[in-house]
Amino acid sequence: MEYKDKLLKCVECGEEFVFTAGEQLFYAEKGFKNEPKRCRKCKTKRTQPAHGAASSRVVTTTVCSQCGKETTVPFKLTQGRPVYCRECFQQRRATTAG
Repeated sequence: MEYKDKLLKCVECGEEFVFTAGEQLFYAEKGFKNEPKRCRKCKTKRTQPAHGAASSRVVTTTVCSQCGKETTVPFKLTQGRPVYCRECFQQRRATTAG
């Protein structure tokens, strides 16, 4: 199938942007069904954290499920799932990979 550049309209800013033939080929190869809805500028704005957002990350203090040491994790805990400190996590990763 031959692809040709298409003009699309951004749902955020309303500006037209080009969906290039190369991008269309990439979407087809990856199996993406939908065309992009946002121009590059608006997409970048959506995916980058807002100014100061890095300091508002979730950090949870918990106890390691393996060694019992207190540790912090960068996510909210999910009930029923084990949580490991950095050392135990890396140890488990090394044993499963090898």
